[in-house]
Amino acid sequence: MSKEYYTTIGLEIHAELNTKSKMFCGCTNNPDEIKPNINICPVCMAHPGTLPVINKKAVESVIKVGLALGSKIANFTEFDRKNYFYPDIPKAYQISQYKYPIVSGGTLHDVEITRVHLEEDTATSKHDRGNYSLVDFNRAGVPLMELVTEPVIHSAKQAGDFGRELQIVLRYLGVSEANMEKGQMRVELNISVSSDKNVFGTKVEVKNINSFKAMERAAEYETKRMIDLLETGRGTEIVQETRGWDENKQSTFSQRAKENANDYRYFPDPDLPKLFLSKIFDIDKMKAELPELPEAKRNRYRNDYGIKDEDIESYIFDTELGSWFENVSKILIDKNKVKTASNYITSDYLGLKKLNNEIKLPKADNFAELINMVATDKISSRSAKDILAIIAISDASPEKIAEEKGLIQNHDEGALKGIVQKIILANPEVVATYKGGKENAIMSLVGQVMKESKGTANPSLVQRILKELLS
Repeated sequence: MSKEYYTTIGLEIHAELNTKSKMFCGCTNNPDEIKPNINICPVCMAHPGTLPVINKKAVESVIKVGLALGSKIANFTEFDRKNYFYPDIPKAYQISQYKYPIVSGGTLHDVEITRVHLEEDTATSKHDRGNYSLVDFNRAGVPLMELVTEPVIHSAKQAGDFGRELQIVLRYLGVSEANMEKGQMRVELNISVSSDKNVFGTKVEVKNINSFKAMERAAEYETKRMIDLLETGRGTEIVQETRGWDENKQSTFSQRAKENANDYRYFPDPDLPKLFLSKIFDIDKMKAELPELPEAKRNRYRNDYGIKDEDIESYIFDTELGSWFENVSKILIDKNKVKTASNYITSDYLGLKKLNNEIKLPKADNFAELINMVATDKISSRSAKDILAIIAISDASPEKIAEEKGLIQNHDEGALKGIVQKIILANPEVVATYKGGKENAIMSLVGQVMKESKGTANPSLVQRILKELLS
């Protein structure tokens, strides 16, 4: 590569809103419906003479998103007709927003937002029927939020991180499950490459992306494809177009020439009223009632608990786990104990969960009891792991389990000295190695004492006794 190239990415992200009914009619909004064409009516099927009615809850959801992003909420907004002919659009136009979106500006994850607007989703085309296709209209008319970023993203990883953060925010707000596997969240890349960081290259849009990892791979592939064209001197071959992502081939492919806004012939929908949002919603109250958002929660966890960033992300992503961790922390109070608890949760408990999805979160007081036993050297770390595996199924008292199974640590120095002396006599070579200057050799002796005591010896006390007897 003879030059340095600069990648610029803008994102268009669609998220289906989890309202009870569709955007402009009373049909059920059910993304899990298996039978085709069940949740349909004359309105969403565009029968002559039918009129749409705006779903107030959907508008409220987009306002919440705007408030969470620190955006400007429009006072005046309206819906427009976006005209194009395709089998998944029964009206031959989509009701969307063009000039007056509900939300403008804002930031998320250090990425500037252009706008967030509201529209209706399209139907689902089924192309796996041999030489013909079918259309399922259950999804047609479902409320769809579209968020557009500024072209300020410069790497595939940054794009993926932004998408993941938006997904979490939507879930915290309760406006969308944003499940990409179900198509509830769909991402499109607008990407360009240039040898001049002050000049945008030719923009290409990439669709058909079904995961954040796929989005990152698509961005990396498209960047390389464009650079290869520029490097070979065939820069004119980069055309403004829409390309699809082929997950099997791990490459993009050309779909069609990219449309411009003029191609859609936008105009205000005459069947829908203009909206003055400040007259309909109490925006200040909505802002005050927003839940604690992911970034605020991260900062609180860092300040209040001092736990690792990796642990924090586990609690941010899994809100049930995070709430449970906070309940445990309230019982433990001590910051060092809370850190110990977090280590056991994110390594040991989540490790058990991967092996057996049936296990459950123990009662907070039982788990706190387990951590207190570790902190006071009442049980060993090994015993704590074993007890955790039990209480994740039976949720009994850890202290009772430890007593029943003989896992309480032995702090009787006199009794332990006898075991230590036995191990010293049985391992003259290890003793010689230790006395020869290799201090780590003592850990082999500690391990053998622990085995001899069936895990009940306190390892710190064992180590001290060994050092005293070998000095």
